[in-house]
Amino acid sequence: MEGSSIPSTSDSVVGATAPRIGMSISPPEVSSIPHVSGTDSSTPVMINSPVFVSRDACDPTQEGGETQQEGTEDTNRQQGDEAEDDGKFRLPKRNKTSEAWEDFDDLEENGIYYAICKHCSKKLNRGKTKQTSSMWRHRENCSVRKAKLRKAEQQTKINFQQANERFPTVPSLHTGKFDMESMREAAAHWILMHEHAFTILEEERFNIMMKRGWPEWQKISRMTAKKDCTQVYEIEKKKLKNLLRHVQKVSLTTDMWKSKNQKIEYMVVTGHWIDGNWKLQKRVLNFVHIRPPRRGVEISDAVFKCAKEWGIEGKIHTISVDNASNNDVAVRLLKDDFGRCKKLLGGGKLFHVRCCAHILNLMVQDGLKDIVDICENIRDSVDFVNKSDGRALLFAEIAQHLQIPGKKLLHDCRTRWNSTYEMLNCAIKYKEVFPRFQVREPLYESCPSSEDWEKVEKVCTILEKFYTATHIISGSEYPTSNLFLPEILKVKKLLDARVNDEDDFVRGMITRMKLKFDKYWKECNLLMSIAAILDPRQKMRAIEFAFPKMYSAYEAQENITYVRKAIFELYDEYVAMATSGSAGTGCSLNPTSEIVCPPRASADYWDDLDEYCGELESDEPHKSELVDYLDKPRQLPGQNPKDFNCLDWWKINRSAYPVLSQLAADVLAIPITTVASEATFSAGTRVIDSYRASLAPETVQTLMCAGDWCRNLHGVKKKLKPQKALKEYELPNA
Repeated sequence: MEGSSIPSTSDSVVGATAPRIGMSISPPEVSSIPHVSGTDSSTPVMINSPVFVSRDACDPTQEGGETQQEGTEDTNRQQGDEAEDDGKFRLPKRNKTSEAWEDFDDLEENGIYYAICKHCSKKLNRGKTKQTSSMWRHRENCSVRKAKLRKAEQQTKINFQQANERFPTVPSLHTGKFDMESMREAAAHWILMHEHAFTILEEERFNIMMKRGWPEWQKISRMTAKKDCTQVYEIEKKKLKNLLRHVQKVSLTTDMWKSKNQKIEYMVVTGHWIDGNWKLQKRVLNFVHIRPPRRGVEISDAVFKCAKEWGIEGKIHTISVDNASNNDVAVRLLKDDFGRCKKLLGGGKLFHVRCCAHILNLMVQDGLKDIVDICENIRDSVDFVNKSDGRALLFAEIAQHLQIPGKKLLHDCRTRWNSTYEMLNCAIKYKEVFPRFQVREPLYESCPSSEDWEKVEKVCTILEKFYTATHIISGSEYPTSNLFLPEILKVKKLLDARVNDEDDFVRGMITRMKLKFDKYWKECNLLMSIAAILDPRQKMRAIEFAFPKMYSAYEAQENITYVRKAIFELYDEYVAMATSGSAGTGCSLNPTSEIVCPPRASADYWDDLDEYCGELESDEPHKSELVDYLDKPRQLPGQNPKDFNCLDWWKINRSAYPVLSQLAADVLAIPITTVASEATFSAGTRVIDSYRASLAPETVQTLMCAGDWCRNLHGVKKKLKPQKALKEYELPNA
């Protein structure tokens, strides 16, 4: 057994005197076997072992000193392998498996075994049993070891979180030291990004969780959280101001928000531009309280004050608004104000951009007027089925019996036509279930008739085009101005194809929608046309193809000439700006590097070649970038058109079109809708939740603006919070 040892006895026990001739030799007792100096402590001592009792040791002709010397040599051989050339058997040493040996060294002195601490060099007596208990106790209490561990914790550690992918703002390296100041800043970012209340940091379970992870964590009060959020707002605002100094063209959008509990109306102002990496950027600049009566003058003053606060009053390119009459007045005033700061490009023809999604919304609302009662019946039916679990289970059993797939019934939001479309489109799948459900449930009285379902199917077929188009043009992470012409052409084709439909119901609905279409798009949309031309997949061919389908032959030719003249005039303005040295686009889209030219071999370096080439090339007219771009074949979309990125194409070809690429960047940055896709379907204004409605207007602006900036900083997308008016019912398994 490892660790067993035999205590030393008198030196005269073995080997001191050889046994006399004729004496009987008997095996020695265990207690009489001495410890031989130089033996390995891990080697067990066995009775009659060849190490200690050899033939030479029993030979009466040998002297005692020789016998002891032979025993010492045999003991030294135990450091080797189990089997040597002399054939003697030895047990291998057992490895030290205890974790305590990481901090100790083994030592033997005079047959006593010790453990020496590697940190403080303290010597511990291991005793006869050689246990490690004393080593463990000293390991936990060693002050030198604790000091080394604290120092190691303060050294830089590797954080294996990939900072550039999921969390771009988390450093790859961090110190192990707890920093409460950094934690407060992170907590403020968390509140702003996810629109939490300040009181969330005072919740008991939250603080218990943080204390368990970091004992140094200190509770943050709501007032401290508010101050931290305000400080983050000021820091990020300063950063954004510095960024906007290097941006030459900014397009604005405005939208109105209502307070839920108070009679306060807010206006959000958002800036859009293309950065130096050819990425579309969007930032909320202001969230201002507009006092009554909220006329065009008040709106104009608020927008101009916002632009002046950010120092971009001379950089405004366009402004996108909805079709309210007060916005028309505001845009006229702003056009004059911004024109005084700096001349507007294109003579201000592109300055006023009407929200295209809002126009589509108005068209859809006109189309839904004929089925208001049917929508109400379906809405009541969904409510009735999901009023109790028993009804939902009965409805699911009928659907399963009819082998109808799907397990969800959608309830709509009355002010969002897309949710109404989704509710109708979902309910159509269960049109055979509702009559059977009515037979089994006598209290159910709002079952739509078969004629109602036919009308709903016809309406959904028409609204599908509007639903798809609105989703495409309402994106906020990619340019949309170049995508609108193909989508509006699809809507135009649908209306023209169904305007003389045999069904009176469809014909009446299409007629009203077509009147609204002609009201807003009877005149040529210059921005939509120029943006389509600057898409390398479309160019001038798109205008020549689409206009004859949207207008009469004469009007189509007139509009094509008008658009062609406008884009050439706009290009000439950019050429003039490039010649004068003033940039016409966002942050340094065409950075130049210093070019080192080799020294000339002689003063008259091949002058005759220059004269020869000058004679031949003088007759060739110089092509402008725009002409060269339009003359070349358009870019084929490839197998997957959705993978094509218009900005990436211009980024790659900016060296060939240095001026035209700047024009393209400014035009493609113009948004054709005023809000992001999640709010474009609303028939009313956006509503602030009850919590933020109770805050002061200055605090609301801090939270809304800083929240947008922090989400952009950390690469987090805003998630829609569930609304009570928009529900999704899941049918139970039958």
